[in-house]
Amino acid sequence: MGGHLDPKNGVYLGWWGDLGSAPQRITTYSMSPNRQRPLAGTAHAAVFNVFRRFRHQVLYVAPPFIAAYAIMNWAIEKNEYVNSKPGRAEAGDEE
Repeated sequence: MGGHLDPKNGVYLGWWGDLGSAPQRITTYSMSPNRQRPLAGTAHAAVFNVFRRFRHQVLYVAPPFIAAYAIMNWAIEKNEYVNSKPGRAEAGDEE
């Protein structure tokens, strides 16, 4: 078991499976299935967490969406007017 010092390669610990170290101890922990509650409090936490995250992010997300909606609505109305009979008459286009 006791390894000897090899000046070129270091310490020889032994052959494979007998490396001279202390034996490994494997510890297993378990819990009774009646004591486990994997979803305890998830519904309550999810509702309040979603509300909290929404409250903190709404001022970053809502203004760009409102601005984009207003610009898109203006562009659609302008396009419909330009392509209508009064819009073409105002622009002077004749078919």
